[in-house]
Order: sequence, then structure tokens, then C-alpha cells
Amino acid sequence: MRAHIGDQLVVESPSTGAVRRDGEIVRVPHEDGTPPYEVRWADTNEVTLVFPGPDAHVQHLSHPPEAERPRPTPAESDKPALWPFDPGDVGRRVAHERRRQRLTRAEVAERSGISASYLAYLEERPANPTSGTLNGLAGALGTTVRQLRGAGVDLPPGGGEAGYHPELRELDPEECRSRLSTHGVGRIAVMTADGLTVVPVNYEVVDGAIAYRTAPGTAPAAAVGEKVAFEVDHVDEAMSRGWSVLVLGPARAVTEPEAVRRLTERAHTKPWAGGERPLWVLIEPERLTGRRIHTD
Repeated sequence: MRAHIGDQLVVESPSTGAVRRDGEIVRVPHEDGTPPYEVRWADTNEVTLVFPGPDAHVQHLSHPPEAERPRPTPAESDKPALWPFDPGDVGRRVAHERRRQRLTRAEVAERSGISASYLAYLEERPANPTSGTLNGLAGALGTTVRQLRGAGVDLPPGGGEAGYHPELRELDPEECRSRLSTHGVGRIAVMTADGLTVVPVNYEVVDGAIAYRTAPGTAPAAAVGEKVAFEVDHVDEAMSRGWSVLVLGPARAVTEPEAVRRLTERAHTKPWAGGERPLWVLIEPERLTGRRIHTD
């Protein structure tokens, strides 16, 4: 089965041949026109990803030969699709965990027993995966269905029981640097007029240094010109294990326009707290230490 955008997908009754449902194909992910397709159904106007079965066929519109088809301009290629690109909580958590572990969609799809195209759909668009799919994804990512669904997201970590035979191990500096680069939120400890203050910040690792954005007059801005502590950690509730990394070093404000521009361009995310945060602060690590809890 092959189709183009604008063709009709028709689903018929296997016994009577009567049309049960039809819709317009609005996206064809594969260049060769093979399934799956994204279809805007005529009865609901909703767009869903469809893997056509034996009771479905494509009604082709009149298409010019491939060589005569107009090619989209770069600007047209970058235009957003006509339907919302909001994957929902499950899709975002799956995508985040996959990227954190530096796994490809093909690797996760193979491990979980689903197609890579469906995994892409799940990560990029609203979906309601079955319990079997969620179990497979949880196993492939080394997490739990509860965590993928966001259960307990507002609860503080560490409420579970200790694991079997826990062992506390030191991390060497290279392991610390590796774990720092996998995260985007850490905590900075700094002295303010109110005393020692610890606040979370979104951060980047740039050429081995910790960089974050803040606003003048805030607690994170008080770090400028001081030697500070910066900490990042990860807790695996399901396995009762985790790790933490502590960075000690001087903090300075980045004021050179070209350096500010480079930091802004390389930033992966904007500060979650929102608002104008034009001040970039850089922490140069003088000491890196870390620990992890290992269980059997």
C-alpha cells in the first residue's frame, strides 16, 4: 500500500463492502508512501496515526509524476503541521528518559517490542498507549509504568524502602563530569542577606563549567564573586538507588557580548521559572566529588 498527502483512506466492512469510515491522509512519514499514515477522519475531524489493515484501501487523487511535483521551499518545510504537536505527559517522559540514557528510538522500540514509527508518534503527539506498551517501554528504559505515568511526581524522593545490600561508592572526577552532563537542573548554595540559601537552577555544562541564567538581585546572582557549592543528583525510586555530584568553585558573571551570545545559542532550555533572566553566571569547578548508592 502506497499513498500521498491528500489521498483518501477508506475502511470497509469485510462482509458487505460498505464504507465504515474514511478520511484524508494529511501526513505520510515514509518517503516511499508506505504506512503508517496520519489521517484526518471525516466523521470526527480528528487526526490519528493509522496502520491500515486488510479492510482498508487508499483512494488516490490525481497526482503529477514525481519529477513534476513542486518541491517545498525550506520555509515551507519548516512550517508546523495543521494539528497540535503536544505529546502529553507520557510521551514527554518517555522521550526525556530515552534521551537521558542516550538511546535511539530504534533501540528503545526493539527492546520494548513496538515499531519505531509508533514510538515517534508517542513521543511527539497525544496518545493513549496500552498497558502492554507501557510495560514494554518501562522495561526497555529501566523504569516503571508508574514513573512514566508521573505517579508521585509531586512527592519528595526517597520515600521507598532501602534496597538489598546497599553499598555507597565514591565517583571519580570523570564519572562526576559524565553525570553532570546528563542533567539540566541543579542546586546552588550561596550566602545571602538572609543567610545560607539553596535554590534550584536550570544549568548547562559549557567547556567543563557550570552555566546558568538568572536575574540581578536574586539569590543565584549573589554567587557572583564568591566560591560556591553546586549539587546535582538523581534518585531511582524503583530500585532504591541514586547518585549525587558536588561542584566547588568560584562563580563569575559573563559580561562579554560575544560570550553571552554563544551561551544563549547553546542553551538547551529556558529557565523554568520564566521571566527576564539576562545574567549568565559561570562556575569554574575546582573540586568535583560524587557518590552513588549501588544495590544488588
